[in-house]
Amino acid sequence: MRTPAGVCDQAPEPAGLSIWDPIHLGTDEHGRPVRVTLVYRNALLAGEPGAGKSVGLNLPVGHAALSTDCDLWLFDGKLVELGLWRTAAERFVGPDLSDAITALEELQAEMGRRYDLLDADRRRKITPEDAAHGVWPVVAVFDELAYYLATVGTKREQERFAVLVRDLVARGRAAGIIVIAATQRPSSDIIPTSLRDLFGYRWAFRCTTDSSSDIVLGAGWATRGHTAAAIAPEDKGVGLLLAEGGEPKRIKSAYLSDEQVYALADTATHLRSPS
Repeated sequence: MRTPAGVCDQAPEPAGLSIWDPIHLGTDEHGRPVRVTLVYRNALLAGEPGAGKSVGLNLPVGHAALSTDCDLWLFDGKLVELGLWRTAAERFVGPDLSDAITALEELQAEMGRRYDLLDADRRRKITPEDAAHGVWPVVAVFDELAYYLATVGTKREQERFAVLVRDLVARGRAAGIIVIAATQRPSSDIIPTSLRDLFGYRWAFRCTTDSSSDIVLGAGWATRGHTAAAIAPEDKGVGLLLAEGGEPKRIKSAYLSDEQVYALADTATHLRSPS
């Protein structure tokens, strides 16, 4: 396994997929494939329990796991969602808020180091060529945000976690740190506007109310006819995807069974193992 946060004396050899390539998420209403590029972006997924959020989350996680030109850091308060991918992760954090804070502080320090390097080189962001110098993207995935922000630990620890996550989302993109966050509790205390607006991609699965949908997508979308509350309960995996500068599009996520996830995780582990 490589040193945490992409610090290594040798660049990773290209194999499997690439984090610089578009990630397949599913199909739109016309049956056309939907793909997004996550480098220099962050993604937020939210929806009520059973709406398909976890299925959707597996797609970027699986792509990142099979991309040997990035590091994968997983934060899973429930253990059993992202835990399927833990053998392919550089770092896995379970339901321990103190451990999560320590990991976030390490990522924050790595982000600072990368900005120092960019400043010294008079550049604005990392590129694929930086892998030759031991710097490549880090994909940090959080499921479930509400667990760390409102359920476990002290109020002070929760606030520290929130500050660190916000800093990574706000400043990490140019440094190659990609944040993917998911929650089944789309409420303003978990996803405040100041945090939501930092996510380039927002994917709202079925929500119970228009206001919950707007908390994910942005205020006013429901009144313009774009609300995840209108998604039928039986439409598992269907959500509204909003990209920067666009409007929400209804898409059906691709599906990976647990057996397929385990097989892909085993493949990713093999690809990432030292030769």
